[in-house]
Amino acid sequence: MKVLVAGATGAIGKPLVAALREAGHEVLALTRSPGAVVPGARTVVADVLDREGLLRAVAGLAADAVVHELTALSKAPAKYRDMETTNVLRTTGTAHLLDAAAAVGARRFVTQSMVPGYGYYDHGDRVLTEEDPFGVERGAKWDAAVAAMRVNEERVFAFGGVALRYGAFYGLEGSRAFAAMLRAGKLPAPRGGGGTLPWIHLADAAAATVAALERGTAGEAYNIVDDTPVTWGEMFAAHARAAGARPPRALPRWLMRMAAPYFTTLMFDTRMRVSNGKAKRELGWKPVYPGYEEGVAAQEL
Repeated sequence: MKVLVAGATGAIGKPLVAALREAGHEVLALTRSPGAVVPGARTVVADVLDREGLLRAVAGLAADAVVHELTALSKAPAKYRDMETTNVLRTTGTAHLLDAAAAVGARRFVTQSMVPGYGYYDHGDRVLTEEDPFGVERGAKWDAAVAAMRVNEERVFAFGGVALRYGAFYGLEGSRAFAAMLRAGKLPAPRGGGGTLPWIHLADAAAATVAALERGTAGEAYNIVDDTPVTWGEMFAAHARAAGARPPRALPRWLMRMAAPYFTTLMFDTRMRVSNGKAKRELGWKPVYPGYEEGVAAQEL
C-alpha cells in the first residue's frame, strides 16, 4: 500500500515509517516543515489545520491509506491548556485529514487515540475493554481532552476507519527523553507511586499500527497496550536504574498539582487496567515487550 502518514516526524511517527517500509509499504510523510527529511519516505508539506492548503498539497497524489498520528505535544502537558492544540488536531484536524483521504482515494484510515479517553479517574481493578464507555464527559476539567478523543474516533468510524487506543508511550525516543530528564533531576515521581496505567513501547505501538492498517476491521477500536500496567513511579524508577541516574524525587500530590495540574490528574488520579485481547485476536499482534522491565532493559540510555 501507499500510506500517507500525518505526524511522521513525531515520537511514534518515526518508528512507524520504518515499520511500514519494512512491511513493504510506500510512505508519504505529511509535515509542516519544508526542510524536514523523513528517511524512506517522500515528504508532503502542509498544515492539517489549513484545510485548503492541505488539499492543495495532496492534489494529484494517490494513496491507499492515511494514518493520523498528529499531536502538539513536544513535551508532557503540564496544564490543561497545553492540550488545547492537540484537542483541535483530534477534532478539526481529523476532519481535514478525512477530506484529504477522500481526495487521494484512500480506502483505509487509522487514527491515534489514547486509553485516557476512558476517563481520568480511578477505574478500580476491573479490566477495561473496547466495549466500555469512551470519551464520556463528567463535568471535570479533563472533559475537553476526552471529548476530543471521542470526536476523533466518531469521525474516523463514519469514514470506515480504525482507532487505536494507545497506552502511555515509552521506549526509543520516549525512554531517551525520560533518561535525560532523570539525569538532570527534572523528572519527579508521584509520592506513593501514583496511578496505575497501561503503557506501550513505541516499537510495539508502531507494529500494532501496521497490523491495524493491514487487518483492522472498519469502524472498530483496538486497545494497544502491553500486558503489564504499572505505576508512574515504577516506570520512572526503572528508567533511572537503566540510565545510571539517581531515583526521581517523590513529590506529594498537592505540590505537583500547583505546577502541573493536568499531568497530576493523569499521574495521581487516573488508575486503569486495559485489555489488549481484541488486538491480539483480530490483528495478529502481540507486544515484543510484554512488560516495562523488558522494554526498558532493551533501551540504550
